Amino acid sequence: MGDLAGVKALYFDVFGTVVDWRTSVARELEGFGQARGIEADWTAFADDWRGLYQPSMEEVRSGQRPWANLDTLHRESLVTLLDRYGIDGLAEGEIDDLNRAWHRLAPWPDCVEGLTRLRTKFILATLSNGNIALLVNMAKRAGLPWDAVIGAEPARAYKTLPECYLRNAELLALAPAACMLVAAHNDDLAAARDLGFHTAFVLRPTEHGPDQTTDTEATSDWDIVTDSMTGVADALGC
Repeated sequence: MGDLAGVKALYFDVFGTVVDWRTSVARELEGFGQARGIEADWTAFADDWRGLYQPSMEEVRSGQRPWANLDTLHRESLVTLLDRYGIDGLAEGEIDDLNRAWHRLAPWPDCVEGLTRLRTKFILATLSNGNIALLVNMAKRAGLPWDAVIGAEPARAYKTLPECYLRNAELLALAPAACMLVAAHNDDLAAARDLGFHTAFVLRPTEHGPDQTTDTEATSDWDIVTDSMTGVADALGC
C-alpha cells in the first residue's frame, strides 16, 4: 500500500461497487411483471438493460450526440428492450416508474457499515455515471452516507474520460493526489490512477451474476485490494 497520508476524500464508483444493481433491477422487473401478468426472463432483461449501458454512454463520450444524463439513456434503452421482448401497451408513466428501478438499488451488505466507518475520517463522494437525482434517491432509500453527490452529470462527461475525474476533484477543491477512487472495475481505477488518484479495488465477483468473467481479480497493484467496503475501512484505519 502506497503513502496514503495525504488522502482527504474517497470517491466511489456506485453501480456494482456500492450497490447490487443486477439483483435489484431483476427484482423490480419481476414485481412489475407479476403486477401486470407479464411473463419474461427478468434476469436476462436486467442483463440486457445493463448491456446497453456502455454503448449508450459511448454515443455521448464520442460526441455522436449531445450530453444526456443516465436517466435519459436508461429510459431509451428500456423502450428498446420492451419492444425486443414484445412488451407493449404500457403507459408513459409506467415506463417512467420502471426506469426509476435504478433509483431503488440495494447496497451490498458490507457497504453501509463500511461507508459509515470511512466517513469518520474522510469526505465521501460519489464518482458515478449516474445522474444526481438518481444517486440522491438511491442514497436516501439505501442509507448511503455521502457527503457529496457528484460525478458524470456536473462534469458533463462519462467515465472513463479524464474530465469526469478531474472536474470532480476540482469540485471539492482537491488535487488528484488528495483523492482516492474506490471501485470494483479495473478500467475505472486505471483511468483514475493515470490522473494522479489513489486507488482501492473492491472485489465484487457476482456483480454480473455467477458466471462473471470480468473484474474477478485485481489486475494491477492498486493501493488497496479487498473484497468488502469494511475491508477498505480496515485498510484506512477507520
